[in-house]
Amino acid sequence: MNAIRKFFFRPPHGPRAVFLIRLFVGLIFLTQGILKYIDPAMGVLRFTRIGFPHPWFVAHFVGVFEIICGLLVLLGLWTRLAAIPLLIVISTAIATTKIPELLRVGQGFWYMVSDARTDFAIFCSLLFLMSVAGGAWSLDARFHRNSSNRASP
Repeated sequence: MNAIRKFFFRPPHGPRAVFLIRLFVGLIFLTQGILKYIDPAMGVLRFTRIGFPHPWFVAHFVGVFEIICGLLVLLGLWTRLAAIPLLIVISTAIATTKIPELLRVGQGFWYMVSDARTDFAIFCSLLFLMSVAGGAWSLDARFHRNSSNRASP
């Protein structure tokens, strides 16, 4: 358990430019989470069309995680921890909306690759954020600096 805690809460070690990745990933998930509440076509109807059971619950459940974790990523607060639910969300999106394109007539592999490029970029960005956390311009880094300063005599 201690190794897991150390992984998630070790100091961030990325440059300030990590902020751009956080901005990209955080805004995408934040806006998609909000859309699940304000646009039925992006929320309940979409989950119904994909075939999820209880689409109203699933759309709002996913929306909550996208909003909260998207904000955490934007702020650089608990970045590694917030990336986990977002990895699950994007992996599920790829599995339920992109992989089936392989079997559709007239689509196939190259269509799916083209259609999944944003999802794949987000997936890779989340893996990157899990490895470096929020970077130098994050609340994680600020809290770590403050706790290090207090620990120094």
